[in-house]
Amino acid sequence: MSRIGRKPVAIPSGVTVTVTGSAVTVKGSKGELTYTILPEVTVKVEGNQAIVERKGDSDAAKARHGLTRQLIENMVLGVSGGYKKTLEVIGVGYKVQIQGKKLTLNLGFSHPVEVSIPEGITMTQDEKNKNLLTIQGIDKQLVGQVAADIRTFRLPEPYKGKGIRYSDEFVRRKPGKAAAGKGAASAA
Repeated sequence: MSRIGRKPVAIPSGVTVTVTGSAVTVKGSKGELTYTILPEVTVKVEGNQAIVERKGDSDAAKARHGLTRQLIENMVLGVSGGYKKTLEVIGVGYKVQIQGKKLTLNLGFSHPVEVSIPEGITMTQDEKNKNLLTIQGIDKQLVGQVAADIRTFRLPEPYKGKGIRYSDEFVRRKPGKAAAGKGAASAA
């Protein structure tokens, strides 16, 4: 039995979980999320817990048992508290601007990079540090994917540290080239 799958999902007050057919709907103060249950598992709500059980002992059923349980827990946490990722844009002349549902990034290219903000995502800039971008939403997968997509426009480089990185990410720095002429003097 899956160690993760056999744990019940605790449902906090203010959150409702309903199972109708092959769909699980989770409603909370921040919004509503729906998930289609995979055919290898069943979900039932007992009191303030959601319990995921698998129908068989196939490898696919075992894998999807823990997956379904974790996705339901992520939905419960999302509609009650939400998810947040913070990106830091580092580099001379690198700028971030939010205009309505559009994000404009100046990243040293000959043109600005424009990204439309998807539904369910809110982006904010820090008041003091304008190059600190916060991405928030109730869907954990969507928040992470939007942050990863923005980061790919200019990955952090190891020599000067320029680029877009997560605020808690550590970028290992490399030393530059050794002083020129050192090898030429010994050859003569």
